[in-house]
Amino acid sequence: MAIEGSSRKRWSEEETVLALYLYLQLPFGKLHSGNPEIQDLAAALGRTNSSVAMKLCNFASLDPKITDSGRKGLDGASKLDRATYSEFGQDWTGLVSRVEDLWTSQVGQFEPPPPPLRLNEKRSEFRFDPYQGESTTQALVNQRVGQDFFRRAVLANYEETCCITGIADPRLLTASHIKPWGKDSDNRHNPANGLLLSATLDRAFDRGLITVDHQRRIRISRQLRESQSRETRDYFQQFDNATLRSATRFDPEPAFLDWHNEHCFVDQRAA
Repeated sequence: MAIEGSSRKRWSEEETVLALYLYLQLPFGKLHSGNPEIQDLAAALGRTNSSVAMKLCNFASLDPKITDSGRKGLDGASKLDRATYSEFGQDWTGLVSRVEDLWTSQVGQFEPPPPPLRLNEKRSEFRFDPYQGESTTQALVNQRVGQDFFRRAVLANYEETCCITGIADPRLLTASHIKPWGKDSDNRHNPANGLLLSATLDRAFDRGLITVDHQRRIRISRQLRESQSRETRDYFQQFDNATLRSATRFDPEPAFLDWHNEHCFVDQRAA
């Protein structure tokens, strides 16, 4: 694969895949040539910063959630852009695996790779649950594939804001899988299988003490609503029947929400 050359050179399929991978991890407001991650990718591809920023904005023009909100990218999306966007919207793990293979095969040519493509970073939000149907060894192997992609994509999808509380400090937020990592290997990296939650709500969601129905309404379990602790009751009751904040790119998939309601939510399991 040769991905070097000037900014006037036609974009290759490999370059387009790398650009899409970065696009999915950046909030809309960071799609500009001054972004250091865009600059890193431009340097690796031998292109200008503005060329890469324009490519990412071309992807934004294909994103219906962004265009429906009144925002728009550029109008120069190519046939290859459209095909790449469509293909990997159906195969998230395939996109992540392919990009990391591209960087691994070219490791001698690129120094340094953009931050989201580093292969040795710790996946901070990954929590292995032995009851989720996967061996520890296999989970650790799969963990390497797209170590930070899911977290960053979910952060971008909710503009780095908890989709329930509105807390907007990424240090306090977790990208929570709706359908757990070990239960659906095809959707481990799918941003529509994620909610961005503050730490307390992430733990409650993970334990099935809260859930979200397919109409994006928050449901609080009886255990929390009737807790002996007034502080606990007061904290969680404020969110009962509230609606999730809107995602900017990928709404939570209703089938994943239904799964969480049926298999995780403690009220449903107790019924």
